[in-house]
Amino acid sequence: QNTALSFVILHLFIYPASNGYNSYMDQDEGSIGGLKHPPKATRKLFYASLLFDCIGLLLGLFINVTFSLCLLAYILASRAYSYKGIRLKKYPYLGFVTVIFFQGAFTYLMVFYAITGLPFQEIISIQSFAFPACSLLLAGVYPLTQIYQHEEDYKNGDITISYKLGYRGTFIFCLSAFLLSIICFYYFFNTVNRLSNFLLLQLCFIPAVVYFFYWFRKVWQNPNAADFEHTMKMNLIASACLNICFILMLLTNQHFIKNM
Repeated sequence: QNTALSFVILHLFIYPASNGYNSYMDQDEGSIGGLKHPPKATRKLFYASLLFDCIGLLLGLFINVTFSLCLLAYILASRAYSYKGIRLKKYPYLGFVTVIFFQGAFTYLMVFYAITGLPFQEIISIQSFAFPACSLLLAGVYPLTQIYQHEEDYKNGDITISYKLGYRGTFIFCLSAFLLSIICFYYFFNTVNRLSNFLLLQLCFIPAVVYFFYWFRKVWQNPNAADFEHTMKMNLIASACLNICFILMLLTNQHFIKNM
């Protein structure tokens, strides 16, 4: 029940609210997110994001108060990233660290807690390598989602990590983060005696890795290839690979537990 409820809260309310609020604050005119030609973000979108946040927080109470407070911390961090009065997005390093921590390690901790009910200290001790693995994986993805928005971000006064790294530098940085995440995943799955899951993760990543290097080569030859279309294809392939991997892991884990 808590697994299903936490999924609904995050994917149907908290994440959409975060995207809506960020779109309203950014008022982007160029391609953003999954939209090549985004409609103008109106005041209605702002109120809708607040409503979705409130619904998510209230639903979180059905799990427990601590989980709802974790959701609130996530929301505040997301708002600080794009709110004009704070705007962490204009600080390339602080904004980047905030994103990969809260969307990576913190979200993993929050969801693991919601599902198991274990104390935070115990979760951190038994899942120690999972937290850096999640944040590093996000560190390898997030700058790529910004690579086609350099002009739009700079026009708004936002200096993202991808802008600081440049086109080629973004790919080199993301590749390094991916490799570090793989090392952490290896140690994590080895710690829990499930190296088969580690191998499954590597196999499922193959299509994303192939496209990554294909796109990297194109951008190295011509920076104009760092565009909306290639970014969305990279996102789609990587998301599909990860979701397929997680579904297969879920099925193999259930089979493993059933036969214990």
